[in-house]
Formats: sequence, structure tokens, C-alpha cells
Amino acid sequence: MTDIVTAPDVRGAPKPAEKPARPFFSSGPCAKPPGWDAAKLATASLGRSHRSKIGKQRLQYCIDLMRAALKLPDTHRIGIVPGSDTGAFEMAMWTMLGARPVTTLAWESFGEGWVTDAVKQLRIDPTVIRADYGQLPDLTQIDWSTDVLFTWNGTTSGVRVPNADFIPDDREGLSFADATSGVFAYDIDWAKIDVATFSWQKVLGGEGAHGVLILGPRAVERLESYTPAWPLPKVFRLVSKGKLAEGVFKGETINTPSMLAVEDAIFALEWAKNLGADGLIARSDANAAALDAIVAGRDWLGHLAADPASRSKTSVCLTVDGADEAFIKAMASLLEKEGAAFDVAGYRDAPPGLRIWCGATVDTADIVALGPWLDWAYATVKAG
Repeated sequence: MTDIVTAPDVRGAPKPAEKPARPFFSSGPCAKPPGWDAAKLATASLGRSHRSKIGKQRLQYCIDLMRAALKLPDTHRIGIVPGSDTGAFEMAMWTMLGARPVTTLAWESFGEGWVTDAVKQLRIDPTVIRADYGQLPDLTQIDWSTDVLFTWNGTTSGVRVPNADFIPDDREGLSFADATSGVFAYDIDWAKIDVATFSWQKVLGGEGAHGVLILGPRAVERLESYTPAWPLPKVFRLVSKGKLAEGVFKGETINTPSMLAVEDAIFALEWAKNLGADGLIARSDANAAALDAIVAGRDWLGHLAADPASRSKTSVCLTVDGADEAFIKAMASLLEKEGAAFDVAGYRDAPPGLRIWCGATVDTADIVALGPWLDWAYATVKAG
């Protein structure tokens, strides 16, 4: 295997002539928006308190930009919280679950993480509906008299819900959507979503550590009418004296945020604003279509998600004929060494394969240029 990495051009196919201009295909943190440059970030808030006038203004501006980019109605609140998407989703679980029975859906690693939280940490004995990697569970099995937890887009399996039609308008329980690889890439019916979470590091290509929590009116009602039986850490507390802590949703963060990360997110959101929500979705669609054409033209490459209706358009997971973990690692190492593609190996808990990010910050031309490099890496490793 060492010979393959150090002398890849002496075995198998010749190297392609053209490389992707921006070979950033990681599924988190993802590619920065086109034209991004650290020197372009606003810096007046840096070195200042996040509770200063400018700090609060920039945090509120960031929230306003997210609302516009997501076409989020005024009925829903947006808060910037600690701990990336994981922190935001666990904040929702710890503060709202326990009021009624719970159903958790799992078809990939992060959904399984929420199952573990519910079973082993909160000990609420949920109903668990599972599917294997590459499959979507039967959504008709869901009992909507319960609170329901699901991932909108399974980042580690490349499987998503087709839309929000499976969520009834007259549901009794709350819908909790881990939407971190879905927001800004799909048209989400917000009337169906009571709680949503995401992080800037996915479709916006932002930095990690910060999460975003979106609450619909039914979620706010739950927070103000129900007190969990378990202790709540300070960073999870969203209620004060029986009322929602409204400041959290106006830029008054619970703990100290990185204003540099906030400014980075603002840059991406201003870029997104110029495109509009439909423009962001169109870019992701075009990237996914370009990658699908690459897959269709190669008998050794396939989609882990068999059904196109539930196949992700952002975190696209691919199967490689006959490949084990070592084979995939060798392919990814070759591509990285050549500067042709970074971070394309599948998630560690997923079946061995490739994972190519096709979100809006990626240029379609770079997806197209990636195809011949996948051929080269596959042929080179196979020849070794």
C-alpha cells in the first residue's frame, strides 16, 4: 500500500489533466462559499464583548439573515446556542422531552445518537423505528400522539426524508428535526416543524462549535408549560420564571460565542441572501445531478441510498465495488495527496464507501472535474 501512495502514477490509469479548482468535498465543516477570503470578514466586533452594542447587533443580524435565507415565518424563533448541531438538538431533548411518550427514528449514526440519549441518558423508554444504512424507515409507522425525533438528512448514510408530508397538521406530539445537512438545501415546510436544529458548518460552510435552535409556537408552549424531571445544565436553560428566555432568540447568547465564527457565518449568509433560497437549492440540486451522472457512467460506483426519492442531495454517500475500509482509505489518501479531493472517505460508522458533499457552497464544475480523479484513484488502488 505504501508503494501505491508514494508512486501512484506508475500503476493503472494516467492522472487527469484538470483538477477541481476547490477540492473541498468534506461533509462538515464543508467548503466555504465561492469567493470566501478571511480578509473579507468584518472585524469591528472582534475583541469586543458579545454583550456590547455591536456584539448584539451582529448576532441579531446573523439571526435576521438566517430567517430570510430559510424563509422562516415569524411564528418561529431562532437562537444561536453552544455545541454545534449536537448541542442544539440535545438542548431541545433535555428541555422538552418527558411530557409525553417519544418515538425516535434512526437510519444512520446521528439518529442512533439521539436514540442513545433518549434510552441511556434520559431513560424515557422511547419507541425506536430503525432502518439499515441506505434505507429510510416506514414513516407510516409513526404514532404522532408521541413526540417524534428524526434527522431530515442523514449525513452519514446519504438518506433523507423526501419532504414533510409524513408529518400531520393535527399531530399531538412535537416534531423534532435534526436538519443540519438539510436546511438551505431543501424547501422545508416550517408549519410541520416544531423544533429544528442545525450548524453553520454544513450547507453554509461555516465554522464549528455553534448550533442553531429553531422553535415553533408549539415548542414554546411546551417549554413554558412543562418542567423536566431531570437537572438542566446552565447552557440548556431556555426558560426563566416560567417564560421563554426571549433574549436567547434576539442575539443574547447563553454563553460566550466566537464573534469570528459569527462574522464567518454572516459572510456566508450574505452570499446566500444574494442567491435566495431557491438559488441555494438549485446549486445543491445541480451538484447532486452532476455527481449522479458520474455514478451512472461507472459500473464500479453506486449510491448507498438506493431510492432516488430519499437520496440526499447534500451528503451523497457512494458504494465502491469490492472496496473495504483499507481500499477507501487508500483512495482518499491518493486524492488528498494530489490536491484533487479532500476528505471524501465515508463516515467511520457507515459501510465502507465515499462521501461527496454537494451542498450549495460547492461549484458544479468541481464535481464534474472530480469524476476522472475518482477513476484514477480507483484504478490505481485496484492495480496495487
